[in-house]
Amino acid sequence: MDGGFPEELPLPDGESGSYSDDATRLAYVPLFQWQKAWKRYRGGQTRKIWLANLADSSVTPIPRENSNDFNPMWVGDKVFFLSDRNGPVTLFSYDTRTKQVKQLVENRGLDLKSAAAGPGAIVYEQFGSLHLYDLRSGQSKAVEVHLAGDLPELRPHYVNVAKRLRSADISPTGARAVFEARGEIITVPAEKGDARNLTQTVGVNEREPVWSPDGQTVAYLSDESGDYQLHLRAQDGAGEVKKIKLGEKPAFYSSLEWSPDSKKIAYEDNHLHLWYIDLEQKKPVLVDTDEYQDGGELAPSWSPDSKWLTYSKQLKSHMSAIFLYSLANSTATQVTDGMSRARTPVFDRDGKYLYFLASTNAGPSSEPDVGNFSRPVTYSVYLMVLSREQASPFSPESDEEKKKEEPKKDDAKKDDAKKDDAKKDEKKDDKDKDKTDGVQVKIDLDNIGQRILSLSLPPRRYAWVAVGKPGIIFVGQLPQAIVGGDDTTVQRLDINKRKGDVALTGVQQFATSFNGEKMLYQQGDKWTISTAADNSDAKELKTGDLQVRVDPAAEWKQMYHEAWRIVRDFFYDPNYHGLDLLAAEEKYSVYLSGIASREDLNYLFTEMLGELTVGHEFIGGGDMPEVKHIPTGLLGADYKLENGRYRFARIYNGENWNPGSTAPLTQPGVNVPVGDYLLAVNGRELHSTDNIYSLFEMTAGKATILHVGPDPTGDKARDVTVVPIESESNLRHLAWVEDNRRKVDQLSGGRIAYVHMPDTGGGGYNSFTRYFFAQVGKEAAIIDDRFNHGGSLATDIVEYLQRKPMSYVTFRDGADWAQPQGAIFGPKVMITNEFAGSGGDAMPWYFRRAGAGKLVGMRTWGGLVGLSGFPDLMDGGGVTAPNAAIWNPNGTFDVENRGVAPDIEVDMDPALVRQGHDPQLEKAVEVIMAELARNPQPQPTRPAYPNYHKK
Repeated sequence: MDGGFPEELPLPDGESGSYSDDATRLAYVPLFQWQKAWKRYRGGQTRKIWLANLADSSVTPIPRENSNDFNPMWVGDKVFFLSDRNGPVTLFSYDTRTKQVKQLVENRGLDLKSAAAGPGAIVYEQFGSLHLYDLRSGQSKAVEVHLAGDLPELRPHYVNVAKRLRSADISPTGARAVFEARGEIITVPAEKGDARNLTQTVGVNEREPVWSPDGQTVAYLSDESGDYQLHLRAQDGAGEVKKIKLGEKPAFYSSLEWSPDSKKIAYEDNHLHLWYIDLEQKKPVLVDTDEYQDGGELAPSWSPDSKWLTYSKQLKSHMSAIFLYSLANSTATQVTDGMSRARTPVFDRDGKYLYFLASTNAGPSSEPDVGNFSRPVTYSVYLMVLSREQASPFSPESDEEKKKEEPKKDDAKKDDAKKDDAKKDEKKDDKDKDKTDGVQVKIDLDNIGQRILSLSLPPRRYAWVAVGKPGIIFVGQLPQAIVGGDDTTVQRLDINKRKGDVALTGVQQFATSFNGEKMLYQQGDKWTISTAADNSDAKELKTGDLQVRVDPAAEWKQMYHEAWRIVRDFFYDPNYHGLDLLAAEEKYSVYLSGIASREDLNYLFTEMLGELTVGHEFIGGGDMPEVKHIPTGLLGADYKLENGRYRFARIYNGENWNPGSTAPLTQPGVNVPVGDYLLAVNGRELHSTDNIYSLFEMTAGKATILHVGPDPTGDKARDVTVVPIESESNLRHLAWVEDNRRKVDQLSGGRIAYVHMPDTGGGGYNSFTRYFFAQVGKEAAIIDDRFNHGGSLATDIVEYLQRKPMSYVTFRDGADWAQPQGAIFGPKVMITNEFAGSGGDAMPWYFRRAGAGKLVGMRTWGGLVGLSGFPDLMDGGGVTAPNAAIWNPNGTFDVENRGVAPDIEVDMDPALVRQGHDPQLEKAVEVIMAELARNPQPQPTRPAYPNYHKK
């Protein structure tokens, strides 16, 4: 242990291991698991233990039947390990002489989590306690542990929340903004005064504040009662909080929207329902229910007279339409034709128009397939004239000279009388609050579709519409590239003047005040309130020093219950796979008092949510101690130690035209060959006793001078300047793919195409479109699904692989075309392994169901209960409650907690891999070559040209 360069073991993969006494053999776990929170897991990543002979990399497996075996400890002639083969995880042994497995500890409680062997004993952790197993007596005893010390993560303290401000809203005149931050509701002045924490409820989570149009009240959601309710608090924080229950059954609520008269609030729940509640009557009214769980947004908006609600609802077709709901007669009417995806409706301030977005090219994007990443959906902005008596705002205009009128004698007296009448009307309006500034909305539903007009903005990736003063709207436009980020350009359009401009760029959040005169927006970490009409009078909000008090123990208790509520309300199965949620919550709550860090809480989450036995149950994040990251530079190379120096064993080629795949050592002019020695870095000598990476700390992305040469003594050495990269993963993946493609080409004589799918998202789309179509013309194809970490559902990829020749096209010159052109018509094989999961599970499953070809390799992960979205925890951490289960039309769940088994099982035998083989890839080539031999691809014969003048 001299701190030098680590030596790689001659094994292709491994998570953990234990040497035999003579260090010639290794008991090791060749697989790691993506997901810790999965009790009773039986998919492709069930862990196994192999005993490897390090001389030749041959392995002997410890006998098992798809159990999870891990944590090997080699002691004498026995390998001790943990396993769930007989129920909860407990301690077993394997005798290398007799080849027998024996259970050593009876366990009817919680799982054993880890173990370590020492002199005469094994210490193991059973969740929440430590125990010693005596190797001689075979008896276990508990180890008492008493810790006394200062636990800094338990101390109450203040945290800066400037970068955690969410759910922003603006007061009706733009005097203040309101935010959700770390479970508190905070208002911040535009210019004068101080920030105000309205709630100050440590250990209670408050969400989604919205300011009432009359300016007097801030509404928000609070879990103070144990479930979320509506709280109404005076905007200055004074007085008692008014608390209103939003439903008989508990749920998560969102999208609070005040009515303009400040008497009602519309809202959604996570079960697809749209509601409104009269704040005096306190009785929720169900407005409508959406059709599908994922992909929709009801997005309610009120008419200016508070008598109508508008919203967008999904249809059976997965398109969406705009609806109008009348509070007077409790009826909803669809007002767009359903032949587009119409969404985000909002009334104009004067009630004459309804604005919304609609797309006529959104249909293909409703499929969650891989090609979705190539189809940016564009929307246009539309205006609906609500009354049949209202003229189009875009009626033809004509400039004309006006006739000059002669003044009349009684005009002065009439003017005085009008002024008196106006004063009387003002007093009357002040008394009559129900008229909402006199706006009366008239909606004629008959033939309303003919009163929809297109606005002048060209089709773009618009995301939302907001209104300013009457006739002025704001439209949020996302970048044209789907993967170009979420920063929004805000377009401003004046309907009356028929003019528009770009109001803002680089916006993350945006809101307009109720009076339409101000707007609040976020650009980076900066929040600003300015005049909506022209961006003038901009005031940057003083949010940089916002602090809230945190009591970690109280927060952790709240988040513990929140995690169970998320499962209760979002998990796809209302019976929770048979788990009694209330009993489980009670069972694990006893461990709350022992938590001393945020990491401890995630550890508890992992254990307790693992009881659901489901894929995609992920836990992470939270307010952890900050660990500074040191960007270490990498050269994109492998090294070997020779003659007391580091020598380049392999230099990875990149795609130096591609910013994500640049290779430092293959840049023009660098010219460092394999076999050269790396002698010094930035003037510091490098020897084999040094850790090479220590010399590259803080060099990523910076010009770095390497002293390299063909001789370890430095003879004929030279200096080259390179720019190290922070990650080599893209280079190494590219090399793996290209090595595989060349091997397939070599083994098949150029007859078989090779395509790797790293995921079923953007990366998989790019890989498929690049590699598949570039190899059209080959006779067959191998699709490599190994290490595919999922994303979307690759039905479209399987459809491409199923294409049949429909026709050919001949020309006077050149070769004939096949139609479809983008197809390989011969046999296909898909390679799978244990690290293909989620969308990487679905693709081979679809491949088999479509009869596209054979599967070769190992069983996949087995996770086809997927995810959409869930509320964050108070401190920014998260837990999931998988809510999208994929099932076979025959009525079975085929893949979840099983994986997709191959037709031909081929493991990555370490001995063969050591010899340079890829057993799975080679078997795939063998299968296809045999198929081509049995069934050669037909060569169509072009028909004879017609002769219409034959005699």
